[in-house]
Amino acid sequence: MMLSTPVLALQTPLPGTAWEMVAHATITTRIILAVLVVFSLASWVLIIWKWIQFRRVGTLVEEFLAEVAQAQHLDEAYRSVAALPDSPYLRVFRRGMTFFAGLRPRSENPGGGLSAAQVETLRLVMEKEQVEERDAMAHGLPWLAIIATVSPLLGLMGTVVGVMDAFVGISVQGTANITAVAPGIAEALITTVTGLGVAIPAVIGYNYFASRLGLFAGELQGFSNEFIGALAREGKI
Repeated sequence: MMLSTPVLALQTPLPGTAWEMVAHATITTRIILAVLVVFSLASWVLIIWKWIQFRRVGTLVEEFLAEVAQAQHLDEAYRSVAALPDSPYLRVFRRGMTFFAGLRPRSENPGGGLSAAQVETLRLVMEKEQVEERDAMAHGLPWLAIIATVSPLLGLMGTVVGVMDAFVGISVQGTANITAVAPGIAEALITTVTGLGVAIPAVIGYNYFASRLGLFAGELQGFSNEFIGALAREGKI
């Protein structure tokens, strides 16, 4: 009779799979796992969306630059790209040409070129357009960074909760056998792995798209400089 309690404890069925561990987990662990699943879905949606967006912009930019390269003058280039689909480069180019056209009648230079103040104003206007295009391409990236940062912390919270449950199991059963500690340790491992599984793709996606964004912003800046250089080469400033 004295051995009946330990024997019953050892005969208590233990979770055999990860799904069974989740099914027998505490409500706190289930909530943490549910939040991590939502974060994982959100991160993959953002990753796919940004990949499609950068790929589409890259295609449009190639078409735009091919048309511009064939033109001999800016006016000719402006007419040739007018029929192309809208793109960041086209919007910056259109903004620069429109602002330049508005400045030309007010030029006080004998040769018809722009004054130094007008050239600087044109540069600032194009820089503002570049910032707007860069910010538009950056939409969604802060959320990837948040998911990448918060997910491991949620996993750590689940780990702490699982360890606490393990100690509670030891206290209730009065022994440190596998039956007492296994459920809590299992919960801790599941939340830890899930948190890392959510964070790793988010970190990779964020770093990849952040580098693409930096390259995009640099190329757009270079195009703006070439635009002003082309105006100078054609004697318009």
